[in-house]
Amino acid sequence: VAPGVTKPGSVADAPISQVDLFPTLAELCDINAPKNLQGQSLVPLLKDPNAKSRGWALTQVVRGGGGLGRPTVTRDVGSEGAPFFGYTLRTPRWRYTEWDEGRPGRELYDHAGDPKELKNLAEESAQASTVAELSLQLREAAKQTFPPSGETPKIQPGVWAPNLLTP
Repeated sequence: VAPGVTKPGSVADAPISQVDLFPTLAELCDINAPKNLQGQSLVPLLKDPNAKSRGWALTQVVRGGGGLGRPTVTRDVGSEGAPFFGYTLRTPRWRYTEWDEGRPGRELYDHAGDPKELKNLAEESAQASTVAELSLQLREAAKQTFPPSGETPKIQPGVWAPNLLTP
């Protein structure tokens, strides 16, 4: 909700991500956001909840390597050994996750019929085409977050606080 922008009672169903907050607030405050931000302004959705959006949100989690002070337990994936990334793509209907490019596991939940994510559909043959489509979409989305080298940054212990003003 943004005063003077959002229509009262309107709801946008488009998935959004926290990386969208900075560009949105910058636009609402009429200030220039840094050019290297990965998010998109949500002002069009605030003005019109039916406006075209990216259509998905991407999140990344690190699992394993418990000594790094990160979460070490998931529903479907073990946590022992070296740390690894998991990416999740959320669309209006689906949440699809690949852990370490799918090697230790995948998850697929249909929010139309299972909003509490109680049944993982990733290995069901009836969902094979959905898994293939979302896997491709997830990998393309994740590539957009990589540095120009295209290499996955190494996981490093400690807290990393990005400087968004002078990266």
